[in-house]
Amino acid sequence: MPHPLDAAAIRTWCGLALEALGRERARIDAINVYPVADGDTGTNLYLTVESAARAVEAAFDGHASAGTAPCLADAAGAMAHGALIGARGNSGTILAQLLRGMTEILAAPPVPATGPGAAGADDAGATGERPGGCPPVTLGRALHRAAAAAREAVAHPVEGTVLTVAASAADAAVAVAATAPHAAAVAGAAHDGARTALRATPGQLAALGRAGVVDAGGCGLVALLGALADALSGEVTTAPVPVRADAPLPEAAGPAAVTVAAPESCPPGEAAGPAFEVIYLLEATDAAVARLRSRLDVLGDSLVVVGGDDLWRVHVHVDDAGAAVEAGIEAGRPYRIRITHFDGAAHAVREAVEPAARGVVAVVPGEGLAALCEEAGATAVRVRPGEPPASGELVQAIRQAHAREVLLLPNDPELRHTAAAAAEAARTEGIRVALIPTRAAVQGLAALAVHEPDRSFDEDAVAMTSAAGATRYAELAVAERQAWTMAGICQRGDILGLIDGDVVVIGGDLTDTALTVLDRMLSAGGELVTLVRGACAPDGLAERLEAHVRERFLAVDTVVYEGGRHAAPLLIGVE
Repeated sequence: MPHPLDAAAIRTWCGLALEALGRERARIDAINVYPVADGDTGTNLYLTVESAARAVEAAFDGHASAGTAPCLADAAGAMAHGALIGARGNSGTILAQLLRGMTEILAAPPVPATGPGAAGADDAGATGERPGGCPPVTLGRALHRAAAAAREAVAHPVEGTVLTVAASAADAAVAVAATAPHAAAVAGAAHDGARTALRATPGQLAALGRAGVVDAGGCGLVALLGALADALSGEVTTAPVPVRADAPLPEAAGPAAVTVAAPESCPPGEAAGPAFEVIYLLEATDAAVARLRSRLDVLGDSLVVVGGDDLWRVHVHVDDAGAAVEAGIEAGRPYRIRITHFDGAAHAVREAVEPAARGVVAVVPGEGLAALCEEAGATAVRVRPGEPPASGELVQAIRQAHAREVLLLPNDPELRHTAAAAAEAARTEGIRVALIPTRAAVQGLAALAVHEPDRSFDEDAVAMTSAAGATRYAELAVAERQAWTMAGICQRGDILGLIDGDVVVIGGDLTDTALTVLDRMLSAGGELVTLVRGACAPDGLAERLEAHVRERFLAVDTVVYEGGRHAAPLLIGVE
């Protein structure tokens, strides 16, 4: 039975979209050849939708605490804002504007509708209640506005991209909206229109035609619209979409997935262009952003500026990253600045120099851990709290390892999908990659300690995986807000002791909490304790813990490393 488009449907849509992109993002990454073949479109879309989904959940939680329920405008607005805050890359930035465009209509006062879709439309836009929901004609208008808003945000729109797919989806939705019996029929028409348009993209954009694939961003949009159709229909009705240029379009059946395949080849000149991707959030007025657009359009290409109400997401490809940031400073207050080097010369370097037999790539928080990994011969990917690397950054690090075989240590359970996508993308370039399932930096250190490049690749991977698996990990963190945990309710400023990712201790003093966590970990036995001290840890913390281990656990050795800035106050590993 079809469901109405209301706040609950937005929540369901977020969950289904996240599942769909989680399944397909590695293969979407693999066909990413335009505007830059950096292999991260699927991951960027996934991370953008993940941020949107978190915002929707937070909206529901906030209303639940107040004893109320969110309306359609609340949920749609939260989804759009979350996508704007967490937008990654060119594709994620455009998606944020698509959602913002939809919200402009869904959050507006309802317009009386007539025809089969008018039932329950009197207050659909304002209440979000399950009986009525948003009328079909309003969803058609929302999708039309979304496509127009996305096109307006791109400085130089190109046909054969996600913009074309969005426009075709909107046209198909509007064509049926006036007579559709429910919003699910409009969403289904939009999905069908998007699939048809996606199939035609190789003939519209030369880069896609040469590679023999469809547009990666368009693939992601098809997955999202399929998830919307499923959320409203209450059943799986959508079909896989082929990405080969010569593949037939299947009949509608099967799961809401996008079936993709790696391009046969990427033209040598296709990667040419600006050296850096610059993306940041910007607090600025409309007038200042208009001037910023003009300046950035001169500096580079792939310019997309989305948002409004004095909060914007800016994305551009440039050779002078500093100038792009300075332009943002002149316009307002830029923050969450991300600069990614495309490293276009990497291919030439690999051809000119014989690569090493084997390398290791490790994702680590803090300069201290990065330096430690680099001393051991690994390529370190430095991350800051709340800013996980995209798969394109990991692919770049794998290339920089300059080895025929690479062992990848993500050191974070949240990076599992991202690292898997990067590994698959690197394999298409002929690099043999093994993903070691490390869930924390201390597990990465344990794995790196047993790395032996002289033994076989498979044996090395097994040994490193075993060493990581034999290392329990803990972290001391400061609570940012009141929250429920497995150890009870924590308040802002409390010290949290996490073991293997779960909060087990809530304390008021970092040293006392660390001692409690350490005792719990060593109660099950251990031979070596690794302590990684962050820059914000109090003086004498590591020495106090070392002395405690010597006094109470005579057969246990302790080693201390400096994590530096951006590392947690304390990381603990027990082998």
